[in-house]
Order: sequence, then structure tokens, then C-alpha cells
Amino acid sequence: MPTPRDLLNAAKQSIREIEPHEVAARLDHYRLLDVREPDEFAQGAVPGAVHIPRGQLEFAVEGRLLDKNAPIAVYCAGGVRSAFAAKTLQELGYTDVVSVIGGFNRWKDEGLAWAAPRSLDADQRGRYHRHLLLPEVGEEGQIKLLDSKVLLLGAGGLGSPAALYLAAAGVGTIGIIDMDVVDESNLQRQVLHNMERVGMRKVDSARQTLTAMNPDLVVRTYDTRLGADNILDIIDGYDVIVDGTDNFPTRYLVNDASLLKGIPVVHGSIFRFEGQVTVFHPYVGPCYRCMIPEPPPAELAPSCAEAGVLGVLPGIIGSIQAIETIKILLGLGEPLVGRLLTYDSLDQSFRSFRVRRDPTCPACGESAGPIVIAEYDELCMPHAVPADVVIA
Repeated sequence: MPTPRDLLNAAKQSIREIEPHEVAARLDHYRLLDVREPDEFAQGAVPGAVHIPRGQLEFAVEGRLLDKNAPIAVYCAGGVRSAFAAKTLQELGYTDVVSVIGGFNRWKDEGLAWAAPRSLDADQRGRYHRHLLLPEVGEEGQIKLLDSKVLLLGAGGLGSPAALYLAAAGVGTIGIIDMDVVDESNLQRQVLHNMERVGMRKVDSARQTLTAMNPDLVVRTYDTRLGADNILDIIDGYDVIVDGTDNFPTRYLVNDASLLKGIPVVHGSIFRFEGQVTVFHPYVGPCYRCMIPEPPPAELAPSCAEAGVLGVLPGIIGSIQAIETIKILLGLGEPLVGRLLTYDSLDQSFRSFRVRRDPTCPACGESAGPIVIAEYDELCMPHAVPADVVIA
């Protein structure tokens, strides 16, 4: 029966090994993989290393290291577990894998760069446990969410579910802009608020709800009208904007400002029994002006106040906006860039439509002039856009 040393020697014969200083000299080339246990990793690691304990490697690695042809340098504490891990990676189809000789201990002894990585505390590990089980999120992704900043335009029908799920997911900073007060008619769909808060400023009600559900959360409130005079200052520093606005002037204003600042916008709208979601990623996909160069006639797009809306509908659309936001923050999947997702609650159907960048778009087109942040009060007619108008 082979001894552990025999197994180690056999593993080393089938892999390539590399000196720590060779990896350190080519950190732009190698993707580092740390296969030590969590308590070892918490004491120090090579900056930027992906952490997957050796015992979870087969289960988790393909969700974390997607490119099987990318160069990977694996290290453990002393070079033993990394040798077995490198052999396992090769068996899983990874084509360019090396094991770091002497592991992290030798890395430190040679004076190479390392740092104590950030980690979640015990309460956070409990709170986000289901995220930590997802290889695509894990502790690294959860810390990224905690460091993220998302701005919600509106604390109403769409902003309510989006805010609740982003706060629960652990997005660290949520900004909310809304200059309205809670009205009894809001409560049919705006689940951030309740009867006890009728008459309260919506941003204050939203803050109370969100901070009560997650102590990690910082809520920034803007009890003001979003306009050309303040939009650039308000959106500055946010990673994603969640657009729950209900009028064309604000949508065009947000579009132009987001292009100028390079901030993705997760757009949603609702009408009666239908809703839609898309993502406007500046200069990657189309912008709002590519999709709707001009607002439709008012008679084709009555407001929800005029036509009504099913109370559950914004919960579905706002939740999809929250998912798209998290995908953007974590670099997961395929966000709805260049795609319009529509939902009809009456027949429970989803449809997806391609939306292309307009090369003649006055905002993001090839010959577009400088972006000017201005008010668009002349467009202030309808509120919500029916899906059949948008995709026409």
C-alpha cells in the first residue's frame, strides 16, 4: 500500500512546481489559488488570491476559476496540499497549473508581499451563510457586496422590493432619493412603508425599515427633487443606479448623467399588469435614448395613477432589478445589457427583446457631441411606459 510520501511523490511527478519569487515577478500572469483552511487564510495571504480550501476544491473551483486555460499558481502552507491540488486541477481539465514550492511559509520567508485579508465576522457569516455556500459568491463576493454602493431612484413601488432585497443581500451602502411622503394609497404596493408611517417622509420610512433588517447597512437619504442642478453630485461614487422613476424628464436626465459618470443603470417600469426591465451600461450597450429617442404621445402612455397597477407587479419587477444589480456588482452571469425583459402577469409570460445601440444616438452615438446635463420639462407628460410602446 502506498504511503502518504509515495502519493506526494507521485503527485509531484505529474505536475510542475515553481519558486515563489518566480510567481511574485509575474503576478499579472498568474491567477493565485490559496488552498489552505479558512483559519490559515485569515492570518495572511497573497493579495488577490482566490481562496478555496483543499477539501472544497472539486466542488467549488469551476464556479470560481472559469477559464481552464488561464495560468494558475496554487499554494498552501508548505507545498504539500498545493501539489495534490494542482494534480486535481489538471484532472478537472485545467491546462496551465503550477504548485508554489514551499507554499505561503516560504513566500513570507523570502519577504514577498502578503497581507491579512478582510474576512466576515461571526454574525456576518451567520447572516450571509446561504451566499457563502454559493461558489460564485463566497466570502470574497460577500465582502464585495458589503463594499458596494447602490443608488435607488424612488422609494415607491419598484424601489421598495429592490431596496429590501439589496439590503438583505448585504449591499453595504444604499442611497435613496425621494421627495414624497407616505400616502395610504401607496401601501397597496410600496412595501417599505406601513400605516403607522402615513404622512412620514418616504426616505425616513425607508431608512427605518432597512436599518432594522440589516445592521451592516449604511442608508443615505436625499429628500429632494432630482434635477440638473444636483444629479451629478448625488450619483457620484455609486456603483449602480436602480431606476424606479415614473416620468420621462427624469429618465432622460438620469441617462445623460449616467453616461457622463460611467455608472450602469438598472431600469424598470410597470403599467397595469405588465412590467419590464433592462440594463443601460454606458458605452457597452444601448442607452435609454437609443431605446426611446422620443417619448410616445401622452394618450399611449397614461400614468399608473390614471390606469392603475396590480399591487404585486412591482414586487416582481423590483426583485428582478435587485438581481440584475447584484449580477453587475459581482460580475455574475449575463446582465440584461442590450436586452429588454418584459413580463405579463395575466398569462405569466416573460419575453426578451434585443435592443441595439443606435450609432446616430445623440447621447452615446459615434458622432454624439458633449453631454449637456439639462432639464427636460417639455417632456413631462406621461409617467409609465407600456411594454408594447417601448418595443415598437
